[in-house]
Amino acid sequence: MAHFSSLGRHTLNLLEFHLTPTIQQAIGPTSRVLACETIQGLWGGYGQLMRIKTDNPYRVSVIIKAIDLPEVPPADHPKGWSSQRSHLRKLKSYQVEFAWYQQYVPRMPQGWVPQCIAASTHEAHYELVLEDLKLAGCDRVVSPPTAMEIETVLTWLARFHAFWLGADSDGLWEQGTYWHLATRPDELAAMASGPYKDVAEVIDHVLRSNRYQTLVHGDAKLANFCFNHQGSVTRAVDFQYVGRGVGVKDVALFFASALDFSEPDLFIDDYLDHYFSQLQHFLSQYQPRVDSVNVCTEWRALFGLAWADYQRFLLGWSPQHPRVNEFTMALCNQAISKL
Repeated sequence: MAHFSSLGRHTLNLLEFHLTPTIQQAIGPTSRVLACETIQGLWGGYGQLMRIKTDNPYRVSVIIKAIDLPEVPPADHPKGWSSQRSHLRKLKSYQVEFAWYQQYVPRMPQGWVPQCIAASTHEAHYELVLEDLKLAGCDRVVSPPTAMEIETVLTWLARFHAFWLGADSDGLWEQGTYWHLATRPDELAAMASGPYKDVAEVIDHVLRSNRYQTLVHGDAKLANFCFNHQGSVTRAVDFQYVGRGVGVKDVALFFASALDFSEPDLFIDDYLDHYFSQLQHFLSQYQPRVDSVNVCTEWRALFGLAWADYQRFLLGWSPQHPRVNEFTMALCNQAISKL
């Protein structure tokens, strides 16, 4: 979700805003809320993202992610996929995000993601109070990206994957990404017969059994990266599907969301080279005992299958999606032909 874009923003009357004890604690016990704006609703109607401004000069504004979990799935899923299974997946995704911000973010270097200021849960209500990236000068959501912005994200991903290589996933998804096969049997059943359906389990097994597992963001689309003005620094948001996996899963989704597939001479090898050169660099920094060349070699060989895994999901979920196109089908077909 494009958490910090201007789309869908509207100012709330302060009488409509509920100042919870968690928010009061986060902004300061004697501080007041001066203004509140809704940035956007959460996917499927599960809550909203807000920015509140305060009279605390040391915490001028914060981001509130307020989640209200319904007992039954909403009936108006944007793509028509409204089921108990999808509802339970969404519920778990918010529990995972809470675990991420409370248990994992404190273990990371600062400046990669928004810091979690406070978090609370009460029955079906979840509340995260996050650092406002606007104050850090890193709130710009871009579309389309420049070549530098694409490389900035690939550098972020390489650093993230190197840092978390071999990490546990307690409290997170055992397999990261929102499209992995175990959570998408309905979409698999909806697929037309063909090679992607036939090899779905094989692809999943190959990706899961690779010896170099890390934590993947799980929804590393362009809209989930917020840039500084120059495009040289980015921070990632929206960690509902973070969990274990091979890093190229994130790279494949990012490319699918960021590249212009109408370009007749689209060429991704230079971008892949950039990711793997950065990955090797950061592995030597964070994982000096790991053979960085082996990691890069094995993950590069899996890149096409990682994209085919995502393509398999799209072909069941929304086969007319613009990410299903001549370029992506050719790349993925080539990968599965080698199985």
